[in-house]
Amino acid sequence: MQAFKKSLPLYLFMLPTIIFVICFMLYPIFYNIIVSFQDLTIMNLKTGGSFIGFDNYLEVFKSEKFPIATRNTFIYTISCIILQVFFGYLLALFFNMEFPLRNFFRSLFLLAWMTPLVITGNLFTWLLDVDYGVINYLLMNLHIISHPINWLGQESTALIAVIFTNVWVGIPFNMILILAALQSLPSDVYEAAKMDGANKLQIFAKITMPLLKPTLLVIIMLGIIYTFKVFDIILIMTGGGPVNATQVLPFFGYEQAFINFNFGAGGAIATIILVILMSLSLVYLYLARKEESV
Repeated sequence: MQAFKKSLPLYLFMLPTIIFVICFMLYPIFYNIIVSFQDLTIMNLKTGGSFIGFDNYLEVFKSEKFPIATRNTFIYTISCIILQVFFGYLLALFFNMEFPLRNFFRSLFLLAWMTPLVITGNLFTWLLDVDYGVINYLLMNLHIISHPINWLGQESTALIAVIFTNVWVGIPFNMILILAALQSLPSDVYEAAKMDGANKLQIFAKITMPLLKPTLLVIIMLGIIYTFKVFDIILIMTGGGPVNATQVLPFFGYEQAFINFNFGAGGAIATIILVILMSLSLVYLYLARKEESV
């Protein structure tokens, strides 16, 4: 009892955070799961929907858009993560070197990440425009293409264009995190390796990558969670088109809930996304615990 009295002020300090998490995180999640098992539409929103079991999930799984949205979501997420981490790592290595105005250019790169996605999406929509887009103009002047490409208006290139946009946004975030990790690595280990005659490739493979592995796991996991739930860029640039070429699970859920007003089906899709991300988080926790035990 005495120990509880001593720790009571600590719990009181935590109380606002606990209330916030319950009201704005846990309650919406559990309510969404409940809605996913109900026949809740715009017609019965006021009175409440009736329990229909797994019918919403079966309806979603049978939809022709679901496999397309699932495939596009995984292609989009995996492509973005690989490219963002790769180019972010290269830039981190570059900015880890000493040269004039290093901090200025590093801050300049952050503008891409700090710019609101609404602005970024509209900016790239103009840049990729088939008639007056700068990207087509540059590619034609460099003789890479012979005629303008309708990047956002054809099935074969729409998803590539959206991936390109998100990679541009995400590279600075990955660069800063990897750069911070590089700068925290112990210098004496590198000095000892050089004295032992290790070359740059050996230092990279045997020292840098193993030391960066925990940080890279965190970056990749955060990137997957952030990228998997993509919505704003899709809404602004393509609206899921053309012909579902950029249809992804979050946008599919948005269509069901706020365009078709089938809130039950929208809740089912949101729950599926939650289950997928929780599964990936469990994999990350397993890898992190395995890494700590080594």
